[in-house]
Amino acid sequence: MAGHSRWHNIRNKKAKADAIKGRMFTKVIREITIAARLGGGDPEANPRLRMAIEKAKEVNMPMENVERAIKRGTGELEGVNYEEVQYEGYGPGGVAIVVEATTDNRNRTTAEIRHIFSKYGGNLGSSGCVSFLFEDKGIINVPKDKYSEDEIFEKAIEAGAEDVIMDDPEYYEIRTTPSEFYKVKENLEKMGVEIAKAELTKIPTTTVQITDEETATKLMKLLDALEDNDDVQKVYANFDIPESILEKLEG
Repeated sequence: MAGHSRWHNIRNKKAKADAIKGRMFTKVIREITIAARLGGGDPEANPRLRMAIEKAKEVNMPMENVERAIKRGTGELEGVNYEEVQYEGYGPGGVAIVVEATTDNRNRTTAEIRHIFSKYGGNLGSSGCVSFLFEDKGIINVPKDKYSEDEIFEKAIEAGAEDVIMDDPEYYEIRTTPSEFYKVKENLEKMGVEIAKAELTKIPTTTVQITDEETATKLMKLLDALEDNDDVQKVYANFDIPESILEKLEG
């Protein structure tokens, strides 16, 4: 999964560039609106909203935008009614892909997602066709230069985490169940643990090896096109691409 991690690093760099252009604002505002609608407008009592506000701060979103999004979610202000939808399909090389989106027009979004899959050599499938290949997990990344392996493992278990993955060169990856994610994150923060990133995600239970540059290029174009769609919040894929090929694609 080293190649998969590198792809996420590439995407994170792109996300920072996108934030400058305002692309991320749309995605974050929708997450704030939905979080407020589902769990109320008080971030102290709504962990999902609290995380969304943290994300807004990361992309330097003005607080007035955040407050308006919260009020739209709670109904204090009139606004668009977004719903969460999930799409599943296959990309080049038989890679399984799950797309999480928020939309005010399901038919429009479905048509756009289907077009993107088709344009870049993939196929949009039916609900459930690939989701069984992924596990829902909470991921909390902690800088490796701050703690020893023993220290972070002890703190993670005490906080209620499932496991700690040591594979990444820069970060410990603390894993939790989705239901315990916010609680574990809060416990770690109370311990004073520095958290670089925290999110609910999907982790592939099996991966598809992509060993030729042409297929990898097509797959990356598909994934990039999906993530660049304003309705798309997150994209998950179960590929494993060698570092050598990813370096060429990054260059």
